[in-house]
Amino acid sequence: MRAVENALGITIPDNARILRNLLEGAQFVQDHVIHFYHLHALDWVDIVSALSADPAGTSELSRSISDWPNSSPGYFAGVRDRLQTFVDSGQLGIFANAYWSHSAYKLPAEANLLAVAHYLEALDWQREIIRMHAILGGKNPHPQTYLVGGMALPVDPHSQHAINPQRIAELRSLAAQALAFVQKVYLPDLLLVASHYKEWAGLGEGVGNFLAYGDFPSDTSGSPDSLWLPQGLVLNKNLDAPPYPLDHTQIGEYVTRSWYTYSEGDHVAKHPWDGETEWNYTGPQPPFELLDTSGKYSWLKAPRYNGTPMEVGPLARMVVAYAAGHTRVRELVGQALSHLGLGAEALFSTLGRVAARGIETLVIAEKMETWISELEANMDSGNLAIHNGTFWDPSTWPSQAMGWGITEAPRGALGHWVQIQDGTIANYQCVVPSTWNGSPRDALGQRGPWEEALIGTPVADPEKPVEVLRTIHSFDPCMACAVHVMDADCREITSIRIV
Repeated sequence: MRAVENALGITIPDNARILRNLLEGAQFVQDHVIHFYHLHALDWVDIVSALSADPAGTSELSRSISDWPNSSPGYFAGVRDRLQTFVDSGQLGIFANAYWSHSAYKLPAEANLLAVAHYLEALDWQREIIRMHAILGGKNPHPQTYLVGGMALPVDPHSQHAINPQRIAELRSLAAQALAFVQKVYLPDLLLVASHYKEWAGLGEGVGNFLAYGDFPSDTSGSPDSLWLPQGLVLNKNLDAPPYPLDHTQIGEYVTRSWYTYSEGDHVAKHPWDGETEWNYTGPQPPFELLDTSGKYSWLKAPRYNGTPMEVGPLARMVVAYAAGHTRVRELVGQALSHLGLGAEALFSTLGRVAARGIETLVIAEKMETWISELEANMDSGNLAIHNGTFWDPSTWPSQAMGWGITEAPRGALGHWVQIQDGTIANYQCVVPSTWNGSPRDALGQRGPWEEALIGTPVADPEKPVEVLRTIHSFDPCMACAVHVMDADCREITSIRIV
């Protein structure tokens, strides 16, 4: 939407800005908590070890780090019994796939039981909290109320089918529940786990360059200065200078090592406005042999900023915010480093990535109440506009228009570029977070962040490389987002035309 709005010069109403902030904020909070407990925790937590935990000891540990109410010995005994039932049945279900009893696991049994209990609690918590998306977006994932020019969600205090005082109260309650869990469960658990794995503050560094598009605008001006999470670049891990300003024309994608081809040759970088997605698969054929990385070896393109690989995601956003002087981010980063007894260099690591995600979750969860109050104030004052429909007639559009729209997804910087000709999309390209982070080497041989972060990682057992998973999972990869999907026979799947 932002790309088309940029191309057609559309300014959205203030309520649309707030609704988008709330939808995106709810997604960040839920997504980050899910990532920690359900996608990443088992890289650090030994489920089987939890069976030997003393529930009374787990209760004491829990109460030492938080006043979360579910902390009695009986509660943790019940969790241990549930886990034992899984094990005795021989069907571990959600706990089936991991390297249990691996030598790289270091948490005490009581900490493992605490993490398992909160893993299970987070399943119920996230199901409740994401009701914010049902209220504001109709469904999750992929909310349905986003619309070019604003939102398709009415704001009307007198309508049962709109955002009204009852909905505001419900949103406020859900936001408070989200914040409480983040404050009293997620952050204490994160710091507890991190305290047992401090060596990971020196592993998984990556490329040392960070890109954040910034997001959560405070007005509808479109100015980078309006972004609550700031925009910019930090190069060479330099936290002492303000972030460099973003110039999107410096973004280019290589396909030198990717299974695509460019009409001008595969050693050039193309800006997304000029981007091409022509597949050129040269990889293994059945039966699949080892991948030859001396040539093309990935379905990901290789985005670069001014020829430089960049990391995106929660760590990049927090690094840019820190360098930009974001008061709350600086405060929380300082508290986390002090708690762990680590210096600022620890940010640039696997552990730093995990911690940054938690810090970001807290600052966004804290901000949700502000956006709800802004929406309530607009509604109370009679400001009910949610859409700018002045552009609906394509005959009023310029014959040619180009636009770009950027946002921050939970996994990192997300950009869309569009060319419109005679009312039709002539070219459209997106560059998504996992493409930045998971990119293969480029024409200069530079590795992407994933590849660079794995250099020097110690692996105790090559058959069970949990250490590799720890670093890759710290980026929260999404290959489904990052790969350009196409029909193998080059058939047109669908055609969309604006009339």
